[in-house]
Amino acid sequence: MTAHAGRSVGAVDIGGTKIAVGIVDDEGSVLVSEECATEQKRGFTDAVDRIERMLRECTGRVNAEIDGIGIGCTGPVYPRTGEIGDVAFLKSWKHANLVEALESRFGVRVALENDADAATLGEAFWGAGRGKAQVLFVTVGTGIGVGMVFDGRLYRGVDDAHPEIGHQGIDGSGPECYCGARGCWEVLAAGPAMTAWMNGQGRAGISAKRICAMATAGDALAQQAVEREAHYLGLGLANLVNIFCPEAIVMGGSVMRSASLFMDGIREEIRRNCTQVPAERTAIRLASLGQDAAIIGAARAWHHRFAEKGAAAWR
Repeated sequence: MTAHAGRSVGAVDIGGTKIAVGIVDDEGSVLVSEECATEQKRGFTDAVDRIERMLRECTGRVNAEIDGIGIGCTGPVYPRTGEIGDVAFLKSWKHANLVEALESRFGVRVALENDADAATLGEAFWGAGRGKAQVLFVTVGTGIGVGMVFDGRLYRGVDDAHPEIGHQGIDGSGPECYCGARGCWEVLAAGPAMTAWMNGQGRAGISAKRICAMATAGDALAQQAVEREAHYLGLGLANLVNIFCPEAIVMGGSVMRSASLFMDGIREEIRRNCTQVPAERTAIRLASLGQDAAIIGAARAWHHRFAEKGAAAWR
């Protein structure tokens, strides 16, 4: 087998149900991947054993030596130390240091990021935000998450906190969010908000995916739910345009699989609410990395941490 030319990075994506690993080249292409169940009850060391095994199997399949390893994991995680925080579905991993564990086994540098930030890096540099200096990546699914890259640097808050833009206030008299506030963007515009609104109209138990299908088929109430969703998505995005004036906002997540139903309404809200900034210069794009986005993002986290631009962001 011919050895793979160019730099290769091992990528690890850790979720509540599965751990996926892969080998990603310098252009953001996934050369090979594998996955297994997370099974956090088996403990941290067992998980590291399985990650090591899968990565070595992947490198063997493409005859590549990895230059480093990037990890994307649902937070809280601590990128500068490599520790896992108090993650709801990784209780047995709390305070474990995944960076040190993999560095000791592979002898290469390892980078850890919150999975939302890793996905942001992937889309900003290898996806729909490629070539743009200011990129926001908004994921809309069961919740709403936002990652931000400005001038090639991932934005981090105090103590490296990941900003919770999904909890920006949109309607102070709106429904209560699990965070304790009322009318958060997430509680008004994430997928479950569509279901909750339909419940209130006497149509209980319908998923966001099903509502979108019904709207496409001409159901009048489902079409109202879609209009409401576009309105609240657009209001939150308009806030981001007014505050950051980004070159691009990239939209992803399960709800955006039905983006054609929402985009006209979103753009109209931005046009109506962003009269003091050059909103027409902000491109609203759909995420482009597809089903490999998590693995690609994890690999890009390594580049961001150790390549020239990423290293500068850590100084």
